Amino acid sequence: MRAHSHHSHDHRHPAALSDPRYRRVLWAALLINAAMFGVEVAGGLSSGSVSLLADAVDFFGDAVNYGLSLAVLGMGLLWRARAALLKGLSMGLFGVFVLGRTVWALLHGIPPEPLTMGLIAALALAANVTVAVMLYAWREGDANMRSVWLCSRNDAIGNLAVAAAALGVFGSGSAWPDLLVAALMATLALTAAWPVVRQARAEMRSHAW
Repeated sequence: MRAHSHHSHDHRHPAALSDPRYRRVLWAALLINAAMFGVEVAGGLSSGSVSLLADAVDFFGDAVNYGLSLAVLGMGLLWRARAALLKGLSMGLFGVFVLGRTVWALLHGIPPEPLTMGLIAALALAANVTVAVMLYAWREGDANMRSVWLCSRNDAIGNLAVAAAALGVFGSGSAWPDLLVAALMATLALTAAWPVVRQARAEMRSHAW
């Protein structure tokens, strides 16, 4: 992941911050993530899949994140950096939550139903690839815009892992593939959260006065 100087972000994408296309993309991303949250909660509960439930929580967090991005889109860099800090912290909390849920499932869980896992993972992958493609043009902006891109990128990677876990559960009859993917998704959230929080804090210090 390439580091960026926070001094460049005020001017790097001035048009993007007022671009109505970016606002429409964020609204579309919000609606897609909110819908997939409902689908994955239902699928995770019916199949007993920890990784699907983890992905559902991620969809919910992303929907909130896109809403925050829309709220601060026309504001100054300081407010956008504060929103990015909040999003980075929420990504980290998601990682901690999933790790805890994985440990609980390891102690109490049974193998999930792989067909439901696989079908919903494929649908979620299509949704997240669509969002990632829409957001690709704005992936190098300030901390707020960067965090939006990182969320969509990590979600697509996570969906591929859930699909692989479904195959693993089907082939082995064990819950281990599901639990391993849930742990992987937690790691992705934690590793993505740190650079976003670090960049947001640097932007807040630089523009606090």
